Amino acid sequence: MNLAPYASNPANSRGRNHKESKSQSRNDYQRDRDRIIHSASFRRLQYKTQVFVNHEGDMFRSRLTHSLEVSQIARALARILNSHEDLCEAVALAHDLGHTPFGHAGQDALNECMRNHGGFEHNLQSLRVVDLLEKKYASFNGLNLTYEVREGILKHCSKKNAKDLGELGQRFIHGHEPTLEAQIVNFADEIAYIHHDIDDGFRSGIFSFKVLESNEFFNNICKAIKNKYTNLSPEQLLNETLRTMMNYIISDLCSESLKGIQQYNPQSPDDVRLLKPLIGFSEGMNKHFSELKRFSREHLYQHRRVQDMGNRARLVIQSLFHFFKGHYENIPLNFRSNEDQPQERTIADYIAGMTDRYANQLVKQYSL
Repeated sequence: MNLAPYASNPANSRGRNHKESKSQSRNDYQRDRDRIIHSASFRRLQYKTQVFVNHEGDMFRSRLTHSLEVSQIARALARILNSHEDLCEAVALAHDLGHTPFGHAGQDALNECMRNHGGFEHNLQSLRVVDLLEKKYASFNGLNLTYEVREGILKHCSKKNAKDLGELGQRFIHGHEPTLEAQIVNFADEIAYIHHDIDDGFRSGIFSFKVLESNEFFNNICKAIKNKYTNLSPEQLLNETLRTMMNYIISDLCSESLKGIQQYNPQSPDDVRLLKPLIGFSEGMNKHFSELKRFSREHLYQHRRVQDMGNRARLVIQSLFHFFKGHYENIPLNFRSNEDQPQERTIADYIAGMTDRYANQLVKQYSL
């Protein structure tokens, strides 16, 4: 692996919360990746909503397939930018472990339920999952991941919450950046969901090619492909357009990021943390990307069908939360083992870990 001086190096990791002997066959970031993949929380992502609820169809992305796509993009970016691929992969695979069932609608509903009890935010919940909620090891709770992976998982955090996170929260208090690998994963996440949400939106019938062609960036690429190929099916045309669009976006991101890296010439991961963000688009591509986000927001996320799914999801989450507040004993004992935290936080941990279909099953079981 050809690492640049600014790349994270597992040999120089800030370490784990609980000391462990080193593996003879894997570096620490590979070990973290393997722990994430073998966790129960990772398996449950298979049945958690990205945009379309699980029962809407097998062809739509889930949180699991989204995480795999983010990982693939992040590794490719890391390779080009001479950063640590294994760290990018671990962060990408773990970044959505704390997501509720039913996607953002589920998160919003649970946050509302927890409004007077510290709120709910999926980034912080992902950190709780890997630090506390996974129960796989005899010596500690959580997965005991390295500092760098945990740093990358925590994409957002309020200063109020950051004060409770010790060293991990300091960058939010002082306005510093994470490692280059964490910055890479943040962009890989956005690139992945912009592309696959457009793909899923078209496949679902929510919008047509005519609507897609209202986006200038998409339309210009689509026209060039139509001129190059004849008699493409709509699916082939969409796939070729999205593939070409992704290539333009990733190429621009790499080119522009390398310019920033060369300009500031960081010589260590700590140099990266003290600089402005080094990963980013050119001004022109940033405009295109913002327009793609606006397109998805207006034509997919705000579509009546998606909104209806969200409304049903909110009812499920709210019903379960209020049920468990009155019937706390129905929560499994392993979730109730932490007596030092409020019952509401335990309820939120339990609900957040559910899959879409398990949450729906409990609503039926308890006749809510």
